[in-house]
Formats: sequence, C-alpha cells, structure tokens
Amino acid sequence: MMLLSENITRAPDGTLLFAGQSVPALAERYGTPLYLMDEERIRQNCRRYTATFRECFGEDALPVYASKAASFRQMYRIAAEEGLGADVVSAGEIHTALTAGFPAEKLFFHGDGKTDADIHYAVSERVGFFVVDNPEELEQLAREAARQGIRQKVLLRITPGIDPHTYKAVTTGTVDVKFGVPMETGQAFAFVKQALGLPALEVRGLHCHVGSQVFDETVFEDCVDVMTAFMARLKRELGYETGMLNLGGGYGVRYLDTDRRVDIPARIRSVAARLKARCEELDLSLPFFVMEPGRSIVADAGMTVYTVSSVKRIPGYKYYVVVDGGMADNPRYCLYGAPYTVLHADRETAFYAVYDLAGRCCESGDIIQPTVKLPDDTRRGDHIAVCTTGAYNYSMASNYNRLGRPPVVMLRDGESCLAVRRETLEDLTALDC
Repeated sequence: MMLLSENITRAPDGTLLFAGQSVPALAERYGTPLYLMDEERIRQNCRRYTATFRECFGEDALPVYASKAASFRQMYRIAAEEGLGADVVSAGEIHTALTAGFPAEKLFFHGDGKTDADIHYAVSERVGFFVVDNPEELEQLAREAARQGIRQKVLLRITPGIDPHTYKAVTTGTVDVKFGVPMETGQAFAFVKQALGLPALEVRGLHCHVGSQVFDETVFEDCVDVMTAFMARLKRELGYETGMLNLGGGYGVRYLDTDRRVDIPARIRSVAARLKARCEELDLSLPFFVMEPGRSIVADAGMTVYTVSSVKRIPGYKYYVVVDGGMADNPRYCLYGAPYTVLHADRETAFYAVYDLAGRCCESGDIIQPTVKLPDDTRRGDHIAVCTTGAYNYSMASNYNRLGRPPVVMLRDGESCLAVRRETLEDLTALDC
C-alpha cells in the first residue's frame, strides 16, 4: 500500500516503511525525535532536474540546489555528485558546503542582509556568484572585490512584481517584499546601470524569485515574459545583453493527499519553450538558464519520527497526542500553518479518533498538526511519523527549551547511517561561558 508518496508504504503487519525500511525499527535504533532522509529519493529528484535541463538547454545547463531547505555536509556531497550547483545564504552555509568538498565556483551567494564580514568571507573563499540584493550591497561588494584584486561575478536580484498565489510568508516576487530591487518603480533599471559602472564586478545576468510552494502552472512563464521584456530594454538602452537568467525556484510538493502532483519536467519544458520563443521575438541571445529547486529536491525524501509521551482525552472537547518533539524540531505549523500528513508508525486499525498532535515545548501553541486521525488506542510509547519533512525542518530547528536537535539519518539500499548526530546535553552548554 502506497501512502502519499512512493517511498512510504506499510508492511503486511501494518508497520510503516520508509524507503523500504521499518520506521519503528529505525526509531528503536537511533532514538526519537528522528529525522529520516531517503537518499535515493533525493538523488532521483536531483536527476529529474539535471536530465530535463540538459534536454532543454544542453549539457552545461545547471540546476542549483537551494540549500537553505536542508543544509548539512552530506546534502552538499550529494548535490555535487549529481551535478548541481548550490544556493547559499550565509557564511555558515558557505562553510558547510566548502568543508564538504563542494566547488566554490558553483556556489551562488544569496541574501538581502549580507554583512561586511559575510562579503569579505565569501570573496576570500572565491564563491562563484553573488546574487546582489540591493545598491548598498553592490557598492560594498565592489569595494571588497577591488581590495582583494579580483573581478567578482554577480547576478542582480530583480523583483518582477508577480504574485505566485502561495503562502504569504514564502512569497518573494511581489513589489512590496524585502528582497531585490523592484522593476515597477524604475529602480531595477537604475540598479543594473549602477552595477555596469563598477569595474570590480562582472555582471553576468539577472536573478528573480517569485516564491515557494508554487502550484500555479503559469507563474514561471509569466516571469519569463516580464524578465525578457526587461532584458530587451537593457539591451536597447544600455547595450547590455543578459548572459544568465536565474528564475529562482519554488515548485510545490505534496504534503497532503489532496495536494496536486506537479509534473516538474513538463513544467520546465514549458518554461524553456517560452524563454526560447520570447528571446527570438525580442532579438535576444538565449541566456544561460538557472533555477534553484530546494523543497522539491528534499521535502518528500524526509520523514520525522516521534515517540508518544502522553495521550490527553477531554470528553466533549478535544483529544491530544503529545510527543517527544515539537516546535523546536518543526516550527512550520506554528509559523504559517503548514499542513502535514501524520501516520501511526506501529500499526493500522479499523478504529480511529481525531487528535491534535502536540509537542513538548512549554507553549500552548506548540502544535505540530491539528485534527489528525490516529488509532483510538494510541498510547505512550507508540511511534508517530510526520511525512514530507525533508525541507525546512532540520534547517529551522532550534534549541528552544534547551532541547537538543535530532539526528539526521540517511537511508539507502536497505542501510542507514548518521549524516548529523543527535545533540547532547554537553553540546547545549558548549558555547556557554
């Protein structure tokens, strides 16, 4: 029996299987809370992008993994082995990538608030591309590149004014957001002109990003229309031909059975056809094309496993299942009401009750998911699995209430191994003076 995605099934006895392995057995071996990652699924998702990019744009086309979705060394090793670049948003992500052996020249450094120290570090490490967010960053980067005697490659982040119809918290392409320089106000044109006048910078192209968890079929095609029109203006008025166009990322993934499946290769082919047609119409050279998938690489490759601490039944009101994790290892429902599929890992039953899945943090709002169906005899010691947690769960985890972050265990070919160990009590005080 398949549940939500192909890598989630049940054994004949009702035991939950992830990537073909027993979830309760993994919980017993590694303890809970526990992040599981299906490495073969990650690689399949990477190959879906690389194969379609090569089909549409040639052998040197480059999908770029948005590593904020899940940033630890093994993820960068996988991305490198599968031929992806990587999008990084901090000195910490750069350091993690480099210490994993990821090539610096294939890193794209994002962020709307890069500090002077960030810029100095990234230039010193010879990060391939800066995705420059604003004029102040542009000037500081030019000064730092000149001091270090290099010509730094940059993409300029433009806000195209497109609403992707997704969660407001993950919308990044409208005019009134903190990211990028808006096209609608005329500031984007001035931004490009400013950058072209800085000799320490090599303006390779443009970047935009409309948002995350996008299901709308036309969003990226609309983005192509807006960006190529802007590129044509730059060529006409500034004599600048855009060499690279980065449309960011954001294809949606299924968190619930009711969510649509996105045919990502078909969507990429549609975007490629639109880009080629618009470039031909506008007499533009076809730019080197980049997208930055993150969630759609790792989300359905992840599962979080908990142990039930208590079951609280309030007749006539509400039932709660309280587990040994919560908002410290998955804050996404608390932040923006993110939906999840929740499954009992140990067994199936004909009799279910509706519970709120609650965490152990000292907050009334520590809910992982409300109104989930679990066996009516759910009890202390049972294992509960939350599906599709490969993106933004480990990355957003905290030590709130002085809880240690869970380990990340990679599953492949029937074997399991630690990618990130569990934090200990000693780790929690290691930085205290």
